[in-house]
Amino acid sequence: QVQLVESGGGLVQAGGFMRLSCAASGSIFSLNTMGWYRQAPGKQRELVATITSGGSPNYANSVKGRFTISRDNAKNTVYLQMNSLKPEDTAVYYCNAAVITNAGRYLGVWGQGTLVTVSS
Repeated sequence: QVQLVESGGGLVQAGGFMRLSCAASGSIFSLNTMGWYRQAPGKQRELVATITSGGSPNYANSVKGRFTISRDNAKNTVYLQMNSLKPEDTAVYYCNAAVITNAGRYLGVWGQGTLVTVSS
């Protein structure tokens, strides 16, 4: 079994910054691409950013230049540094990871989500 635990959400004013963390634990042989997604009220879940095991990032156009995704492979952790936050960034942010377990299974794992609220 593999778990992702997010931390770092909360309330911030527009123009502010926040850092999210997501730590993976459990029966992990390897972690491939990890990423962050978000879901605003009444909207579908959307991709925010992903990062490969080799460290290559990919961003949604709406966050390019403001958000930075990074990972620490030794800690099985992915981060999302969010700067210049806007009210439209308000959403529940979910961590996702493509995992190969010690038993050789390929899994797509989601975290429980963390709420980010940006006030105007």
